[in-house]
Amino acid sequence: MRMRKKGNLENRLESCADILTVADLADKNMSTAAEKKDYLDFESIFKNNNPVRLEIGCGKGKFVCETAVLNPDINFVACEKVSNVIIDACERVKRENIKNVYFLNCAAEVLLKYFKPHSVEQIYLNFSNPLPKEGYKKQRLTHPKFLGLYRTLLKEGGKVVQKTDDKNFFEFSLESFKEADYKILSVCEDLKNSPVEGDVETEHERLFKMQGKPIYRIVAEV
Repeated sequence: MRMRKKGNLENRLESCADILTVADLADKNMSTAAEKKDYLDFESIFKNNNPVRLEIGCGKGKFVCETAVLNPDINFVACEKVSNVIIDACERVKRENIKNVYFLNCAAEVLLKYFKPHSVEQIYLNFSNPLPKEGYKKQRLTHPKFLGLYRTLLKEGGKVVQKTDDKNFFEFSLESFKEADYKILSVCEDLKNSPVEGDVETEHERLFKMQGKPIYRIVAEV
């Protein structure tokens, strides 16, 4: 079912312009769009030079907001391609006066337009769409195409932290990380019963745990 557009969405996005960049998608070709650089100036945005972490697919922002509060000396950029969803996250940050979160309304394919190479210390992939049909494999956020993009974004020794409830996606991701020559630092196949200190629960994660589903977690290093 198609999501109904939120009321007054354009004005609400505009009111969050101080913490949000909305991608210019005049160029529908993601590859060429990413080549037209418009780098974010993190020192200017956050008024400091603290390390930067990136969440790709932030949804309504529970994870990034709560993680940012727990880590005030780290800056977080949260990416979400659906405007109708990211507005909830932006408004929460403003409502709670969280100073170390900034948002990007764009698809993952154009992240290199906004990030200088090797400027991110950690990437979070929380419950990305597993896209189970074989024909959509190249669009999975742990496909080698994206792992190459992350390698460009990440600093030396940078990490990707992935969580999913989908076993097939988990297994696909684990193989993709290995094939892309990432170092697997940790693997958890039951996060509910083996919690990780400081790991914030997402909206989807809470629901899946209530349904009795196992939660898989991978930490991989470039």
